Amino acid sequence: MKKRFLAAALCLWAVVATAGAQQRLASPDGRLAVNLYCDDGTPAYDVTLDGATCLERSPLGVRMNFGDLTQGLTLKGCDVGTVKDQYTLNTSKQRNISYEATEGVCHFEKDGRPVLDVIFRVGNRDVAFRYRILARRQTLAGVVEGEASAFTMPEGTTTFLCPQSKPMGGFARTSPSYETSYDLDKPVGSIGWGEGYTFPCLFRTAAGQWLLISETGTDGGYVGCRLVNNGGPRYAIGFPQEGEMNGHGSTTAAVSLPFETPWRTITVGATLKNIVETTVANDLVKPKYEASKNYTYGKGMWSWIIGMDASCNFDEQKRYIDFAAAMGYRSLLVDALWDQQIGYEKMEELARYGKERGVGLFLWYNSNGAWNDAPQSPKHKMDRPAARRKEMAWMQKNGILGIKVDFFGGDKQPMMQLYEDILTDANDFGLQVIFHGCTLPRGWERMYPNYVASEAVLASENLHFGQGACDAEARNACIHPFIRNAVGSMDFGGSTLNKHYGADNQHGTTRRTSDVFALATAVLFQSSVQHFALAPNNLDDAPRWAVDFMKEVPTTWDETCFIDGYPGKFVIMARRAGSKWFVVGINAEAQPLQKTISLPMLAKNAKVTAYTDDAQLNGKCAQAQVKKGQMKVNVPENGGFVIVAE
Repeated sequence: MKKRFLAAALCLWAVVATAGAQQRLASPDGRLAVNLYCDDGTPAYDVTLDGATCLERSPLGVRMNFGDLTQGLTLKGCDVGTVKDQYTLNTSKQRNISYEATEGVCHFEKDGRPVLDVIFRVGNRDVAFRYRILARRQTLAGVVEGEASAFTMPEGTTTFLCPQSKPMGGFARTSPSYETSYDLDKPVGSIGWGEGYTFPCLFRTAAGQWLLISETGTDGGYVGCRLVNNGGPRYAIGFPQEGEMNGHGSTTAAVSLPFETPWRTITVGATLKNIVETTVANDLVKPKYEASKNYTYGKGMWSWIIGMDASCNFDEQKRYIDFAAAMGYRSLLVDALWDQQIGYEKMEELARYGKERGVGLFLWYNSNGAWNDAPQSPKHKMDRPAARRKEMAWMQKNGILGIKVDFFGGDKQPMMQLYEDILTDANDFGLQVIFHGCTLPRGWERMYPNYVASEAVLASENLHFGQGACDAEARNACIHPFIRNAVGSMDFGGSTLNKHYGADNQHGTTRRTSDVFALATAVLFQSSVQHFALAPNNLDDAPRWAVDFMKEVPTTWDETCFIDGYPGKFVIMARRAGSKWFVVGINAEAQPLQKTISLPMLAKNAKVTAYTDDAQLNGKCAQAQVKKGQMKVNVPENGGFVIVAE
C-alpha cells in the first residue's frame, strides 16, 4: 500500500510541476525530457533537450480492428521507475554497453476499461516508446490497422532522408529494398517520391539540435514501418505499401493480445555525437534464442563485385580462396549462380579446399517466393521450411560458415516472419546470416545471435554498375555513419583497391576515391563480417602499405567515438579494437578539409602510423607523433586519412 501511495504521489507531483503536461519523464541526467498530454481524450507527447523543444506535440495511439485507441482515452496514471541493463555485443559498434533510462508505463482507459499502455524510456541521449495493447473481455486476438504515432518537427527543421521506392519496381521488381539516394538538407515537409521515407530518418532543427528517428524490436509479430509526410511538419508512422510482396499479404499486423509493439526511437543531441554513438537499437531488445555455437567474425573476400556473374566458377573461386588465405582472411562469399556454374558436388570440394586453407564459405541464395522476378539461383531454397532446413543441413555437413540471402519483397508481416524464420533455422545449423536487397535491421544484432548484417543501403554493387555512383562515392560514404550505419550493421562490400571495377583492372567504371579513402571506409563502415571488394591482382598492383593495412584492420570494435563531420560533406571518427585506436576521416567537398582534431583517447605524445593523401590523391604511410593530444589533418576531395595508435 505504501509503494502504491508513493507512485501516486510522484504522478501528482509531475502533473503539478509541468504546466499543461499530465506527466513529465526526464532522463537520468535531467537534460532530455518527454511531456505526456491527453487533452480532449487524445494522447500526445513532446520532447525537450535542455529545456528547448526539439520535437513538438505529436499524437500517440493505435487503431485496432475492434476499436480506435487514438481518441476518447483517459490517462489514469503512470508508473515511473528506472531501467538499467548491462550487456556485451560482439557484432555492433560497442562491445560492453551500460544502459540506463527513466521508464514510464502510462495507463489509458476508454469507456471505463483499461485498453492501452504507452511505455516510454528516456535515456541520456534517446527517447523510445511503444504500446501495450490490452486484451478486452473475450477478445484475445486483434489486428493493428495503423498507428497515430508521429513526430512533429519545429519550424525551420531541415531533413536528411532516404525516399521509399514504390513496390515491385527496380531490378526484377525487387523494390522496396532501402536502396535509394538520400536527399540532404531539404526543408521539412518535402514529400520525396510520395511514398514516405525509409528508416532511419535524420533531422536538424533550426536551433541546431539533431534527431535520428527509427524503430527497433521488429520481428515476425509485426510489420516494418516507414515515415510518411503529407507536406507539413508532421512525419507519421506508415505501415507497408499495398503492392509489396506482389500484393500478397495484408499491410496490417495480426497480433495476440496482450501485445507489445516494436519501439519507436528518437536519438537527440546538440551535436552529431549522440547520433553516431547511439546504441538504442540494441538497448531496448533482448536475445530471442541462445546461440547454437560460438560464432566468430572477421574479414572475407568476394569475386562478384569485380568479376560479376562470370567469376562464379570453380577455378576463380579457388583462386579467391588462395587470395583470402594469403591475406589471412577467414571467409569467401560465393555469390549468385554457384549452383549452376559450380554445382553442389564441386561446392563440397571447394569447401574442403577452403578448410585446408583456413577459409570458410558464405553462400548466396535468392529469397524467391512470389515477390520478385530475379532469375539468379539458387532459388526455392529459403522460402519454405522443409527445403530451407534440408539445404541448411547440407551446409552444416560441409562446414559452410553462413548464407547471404537476397531480393526480399517489402515489410509486410509475412516478410518479417520470413526473416525471423531464416535466422532461427540457420542458428539450428550453426550458420551466420547476411541479408541483401532487404529491410533495415531493427535490433537484430542482439535479438538473433547468428545475425551478421544487412545491406539496406545503396551499396558497393552500384559502383560497378554506373560511373555516377563512383563520382558520388565520397558524398554517399559521408552519409552512412550518421544515418544508416548508426542504427545497425551495414553490409556494404566496399574498400576496393582496384582502379577500375573490372576483372582486368583496366576496364569498367573508374574509382574516383583514393586508396587511403578505401582504408578509411574499412573502419567507418561497421559490420562484424566484412567481405571487401579486393582482388587477387591487388597483391601486385596495389601499394604494399594499403594491402598490409587491409590484412590487419579489425571488423569488431570495443568502442566508437565521433569526432567531427556533417552528412554528405565529411566525417571524422575513431574506433577502438583492444588497445589499438583507428582514427579515420574522409572528405567529399571540393575544398580540402583542414582541421586540428583533438584525440584525448591517445597518449599525450603518442607515436602513430599515419596514412595520408596529397592533393593528387597519392597516398603514403609514415610514422608521426600526436603532440599534446592534437593532430592536424589536410584531406583533399575524395581523399581520406587513417591514424593507427596503440
